[in-house]
Amino acid sequence: MAKPPKEPFVPRKPDLSVSFAGITFKNPIIAASGTFGYGVEFEDIVSLEKLGGLVTKGLSREPMVGNPPPRLFETAAGMLNSIGLQNVGAQAFIDEKLPKLAKKKNVVVICNVFGYTPEDYEATIRILNEAEGIAAYELNVSCPNTRHGGITFGTDRALLEQLVASCKGASRRPLIVKLSPNVTSIPAMAKSAENAGADAISLVNTFVAMAIDAEKRKPRISNITAGLSGPAIKPIALRMVYEAAHAVDIPVIGLGGITTAEDVIEFMLAGAAAVEVGTANFWDPCATEKIVDGVRRWCVEHRVAKITDLIGALET
Repeated sequence: MAKPPKEPFVPRKPDLSVSFAGITFKNPIIAASGTFGYGVEFEDIVSLEKLGGLVTKGLSREPMVGNPPPRLFETAAGMLNSIGLQNVGAQAFIDEKLPKLAKKKNVVVICNVFGYTPEDYEATIRILNEAEGIAAYELNVSCPNTRHGGITFGTDRALLEQLVASCKGASRRPLIVKLSPNVTSIPAMAKSAENAGADAISLVNTFVAMAIDAEKRKPRISNITAGLSGPAIKPIALRMVYEAAHAVDIPVIGLGGITTAEDVIEFMLAGAAAVEVGTANFWDPCATEKIVDGVRRWCVEHRVAKITDLIGALET
């Protein structure tokens, strides 16, 4: 009588590492830009070394004060924000924030870069080029909360290609392009970023939205419109990541409403090589670390030895 085949051995510590764009991440969970400060603000409550990486607040050539309040509003299953990319500026980040991150071992730091003009983007990258301890740049072409720049480039294929190409030429590090969901065709925008030289893309940023105070008959956000994030956008973000991953040959980082380990697995099955966790950090500052632990448990329970085996493994 033939013996039943042995089930494949799965270690109690599955391999959660992922590698792309010349960077190795110990796991695919990255703290998203705009929700994790500059990283150093979380060092007392989160073990930064446990994360796959972190993306800084958007950095610009000069400091930016952002939009006037009110600029945050909680919605059903989500959040509106119109911070307006308030930040200390690229040079101050290098001088004041980066040295503290450099003391941490094995922390992958990605700098989110923003500008009003292509020249602004390039100048910011050149400032950051002079610093050590930065793994990559995430080009913010999708912020909907500024009057110029950002989403202006992310919704026009020609402008996007020109900007990505010029920034790629200025950069001495891998370039990730963060795409806007506020477009007619996300595959087309993803392909434009790839054609212009992007090493990877991340998506999606927030959806343009608004909220109104019926009693006061006024917008709840001073900027009138704002960016919607959180669990409310996850199904749309998941669909866009799936479409983008099937349109390009470069790695895709998925984000949009991720709060659990299962969310991470879903995005990876859709084609994401890694994910970014954003809004969840507002209601639980330890969310990213908890999700890392949850993903590890999920892989053990489901006998997944290498998490990279899940990338694009959706069965249709």
